[in-house]
Amino acid sequence: MATNPTFQLFSSSNDKSSQGSGLDLGFLDSPEPALPPPPPPVEVLSSEVSSSVDFEVDKVIIGEITLLKGRVSTKEVFGLPNSDLVPGVYEGGLKLWEGSIDLVKALEKESQTGNLSLSGKRVLELGCGHALPGIYACLKGSDVVHFQDFNAEVLRCLTIPNLNANLSEKSSSVSVGETEVRFFAGDWSEVHQVLPLVYRDGETDKKGGYDVILMAETIYSISAQKSLYQLIKRCLAYPDGAVYMAAKKYYFGVGGGTRQFLSMIEKDGALASTLVAEVTDGSSNVREVWKLSYK
Repeated sequence: MATNPTFQLFSSSNDKSSQGSGLDLGFLDSPEPALPPPPPPVEVLSSEVSSSVDFEVDKVIIGEITLLKGRVSTKEVFGLPNSDLVPGVYEGGLKLWEGSIDLVKALEKESQTGNLSLSGKRVLELGCGHALPGIYACLKGSDVVHFQDFNAEVLRCLTIPNLNANLSEKSSSVSVGETEVRFFAGDWSEVHQVLPLVYRDGETDKKGGYDVILMAETIYSISAQKSLYQLIKRCLAYPDGAVYMAAKKYYFGVGGGTRQFLSMIEKDGALASTLVAEVTDGSSNVREVWKLSYK
């Protein structure tokens, strides 16, 4: 693993020290390295939660919402230094990224204005990590919440214990026991093989799928965007399903971002996009939350 390049892509809520449009094609000067084969897709059972890794929690206040965020060591889990990611090996799931917080804020605003109801819905969070958006869906009464991350280790060491901590904290005031929660690890090009609510090849019945797909900071890599979008189309319930996506407008050094991803969606023509929120914090880059839905 030590031979894999590590990257500091963008700032997380834990680490403030690391921190397109038009014809800006600068990303072509920095091609992404060849990646190792991805791990096979698997379902991770909630009983597989790791007991060998130190897990601590801090409170994170998101507007009027207080959730818990777990802390685990990248070195302890993966034997890696404190890096954002190692492409194809570790995709940054142990850090709490700013987009995850932006997404929870946007979901709460959408709920308060009547544009979104998560009650009774089937929800999928892609690239979940700490899973705060999916946890928010659980607390809002979703019937099904499935969590996906590239790394099974992230699910065992962080996602599952963080979900348990939040639901235990809220259980006295919120009914969360009836939500079906399941966990799936794998690359976006293959994880549909284990996800329960997907459209299989050749399937014409569009009654399945997830009502809401949540994802934050998932589109930084241009090479992964196509497989991510194909997964979304396999998973999104028709005709009323919606995707809520939080991301930076542009990820410097790797070329991904909302403009590049939305351009691909527009060319495909299946989904429409609506800007839900824009976040500026004084940095040179803008963070956004978008809603994608069928035309």
